[in-house]
Amino acid sequence: MKLAILGTGFIVHEGALPALQSVPEIEVTAIFARPRSKEKADALAVKYAIPQVYTDYDELLFSADVDFVYVGLTNSVHYEYAKKALMAGKHVIMEKPFASTVAEVEELRDLALARHLYMFEAVTLLHTPNFQAIRETLPKLGKIKAVQANYSQYSSRYDKYLAGVVQPAFDPELSGGALYDINIYNLNLIIGLFGEPKDAVYMPNIGFNGIDTSGILMLQYPGFTATALGAKDSESPCFATVQGEKGWLRTIGAPNELKAFEVSLHGSKTTTRYELNRYNHRMVHEFQAFAKMYQEGDYAGMEKGLNVSVAVMKTAEKARKAAGIVFGCDKQ
Repeated sequence: MKLAILGTGFIVHEGALPALQSVPEIEVTAIFARPRSKEKADALAVKYAIPQVYTDYDELLFSADVDFVYVGLTNSVHYEYAKKALMAGKHVIMEKPFASTVAEVEELRDLALARHLYMFEAVTLLHTPNFQAIRETLPKLGKIKAVQANYSQYSSRYDKYLAGVVQPAFDPELSGGALYDINIYNLNLIIGLFGEPKDAVYMPNIGFNGIDTSGILMLQYPGFTATALGAKDSESPCFATVQGEKGWLRTIGAPNELKAFEVSLHGSKTTTRYELNRYNHRMVHEFQAFAKMYQEGDYAGMEKGLNVSVAVMKTAEKARKAAGIVFGCDKQ
């Protein structure tokens, strides 16, 4: 599996490239950057022994040494770069959020399926052993009555935002904001476990430029309500809880890592803790999962993942628009 990395930002140099060092099934054969970022790409190529550096995306897509592209670029251009890759016959790993709108996600999905290409969304938690164990544990909790998730992390870019300097993470023109950046993990956790909700309402804190710096998402399911708090303007301990008639489950720490969880069943005086993930770097499991599905020809497994991506974006877009948050793509 020969992979080209698109981008040189934080998710690439602190996330994907270090993680891929533990995934020998994937060979990083190229890195792409816009001309203004070529120096960064050159430095990463040296550090990680990447053979080719491109500033021309068409040239990269023409290369026989690239099977997949990993789209680690600004949210607003995910759709554009992924579509071009699919049209060129390349498989795609899309960094979260998949795209900006449901229409974009569905178009990319349909294009991938029509061409029998693989397309994955890199949502770390969904591919961890801990997530699989949580899903298997749910029936023991009985009828679910309440779900809560909180991922709050003071953004390293928020001080600049308060000073009036808007970077992509807080730019509505570039599909930024807390819902699409940080609360999207809570949304993937909840929808990954319980499916698409019947309804969704978002109550955000809106900044000076119309973007959500934090907010609470309420998801309505038959028999219970799930709440998801995502914040980039403040912090707190991160967790998720699932309460059932026969017991409860609590995750420990940020959902993007899902490092551990605890379970207590009704009538038991003990709480059992599980730490089943095998790697310290949160992105290793997902890259291993993608490589395994590709190598084994598990196209059905890939399609299941795309169904989750569509459900998440349907919920996020509906909630965002109802809350009055307007992206640049909405104006086109």
